[in-house]
Amino acid sequence: MKANIQEDLRNKNQDIENTQNTINNDFAFTLKSTCLDENYHPTGGTRLTTNFANLARGENRQQNLRNALNMINNRFNSLAQLDNPKGDRYLVELEIMTVTLNIDHKNGVDNLPMIEVLKTNIFDRKTNQYIDGVAGNNYSSYVRDYDFSVLLIDYNKDKPSFCVPENYGDLHGKLYKCFVASDTYKEHFKMSPIICLSVSSNKTYTRTEYQHPVLGFEYQQDQYSLTDEYFAKMGLKVRFFMPANSVAPMAFYHSGDLLSDYTDLGLISSISTMETFQKIYRPEIYNANSVAAKIYQPSLKHEDYSLTRVEYDREERSRLAVEQGKYCEEYFIKPYRDILEQWSANFTL
Repeated sequence: MKANIQEDLRNKNQDIENTQNTINNDFAFTLKSTCLDENYHPTGGTRLTTNFANLARGENRQQNLRNALNMINNRFNSLAQLDNPKGDRYLVELEIMTVTLNIDHKNGVDNLPMIEVLKTNIFDRKTNQYIDGVAGNNYSSYVRDYDFSVLLIDYNKDKPSFCVPENYGDLHGKLYKCFVASDTYKEHFKMSPIICLSVSSNKTYTRTEYQHPVLGFEYQQDQYSLTDEYFAKMGLKVRFFMPANSVAPMAFYHSGDLLSDYTDLGLISSISTMETFQKIYRPEIYNANSVAAKIYQPSLKHEDYSLTRVEYDREERSRLAVEQGKYCEEYFIKPYRDILEQWSANFTL
């Protein structure tokens, strides 16, 4: 059974079309699913700023992917201890979900690249069955790259103090809400996304007494961040938790009730996936050799940390964020500005 489903995942590297219109607009979305395993090669349409695309390039690409996937599986089993004495009951399989936008199909304005996320699929060796995981892992967006790496930087040139443009993040937030509310999303995902990010290096976090059985100790931040405000326009709120045997809290952005809307295994799949990528991407915080204190301020200048056995080019990722933000500006924002502004002004859920 497992082999058949794995083969099915590979064969799903094709468009999953849904031509139904979304609410109160003529936009429709298309999903493309690609299996992320050690044989994964980024295609021309892949967002190159994603963590998984970065790992899948270079001479050691296959070993990089193998090591990262092993880290995810080991972390998952360490958290899913029930009836799992050898720590090898579960396997996490990942799908890259690529979302494209069709603005005006009649006039050929379609398949505009928008979003990529990872979806987790959990295989239970004991029951020989698959369990649905959670979408939203490694969330990345062309419009978000444009907002943070192009628009925000250009807007603040020659300004005496940092500020954000009027209606900053509105378009991105409405596009995200439109997608999650669409029939396309509902037909392929059973749960709302969880977008798990690193904590901010310019905020302070305080550990509370509340401890969730899966998410661990909850932390609270000292002030709202620009990222929090940006994600709030997507309809998302944030809570911070440090799972058992982690060394730093993570930010969990969600739309419903984080503690009751998801299964324990679903939460564990998000934790194991995103903590692994954060250990690779931000080892100063998530692979530090000491555990976050009760009052904690993360720092990318922290020197007491360990490197994983995965090669990662952080400078390349930052550079590509600017390039892909400019790509979004040239091929999406500027050509369709009037359409997008009109749609955004009229969009309601």
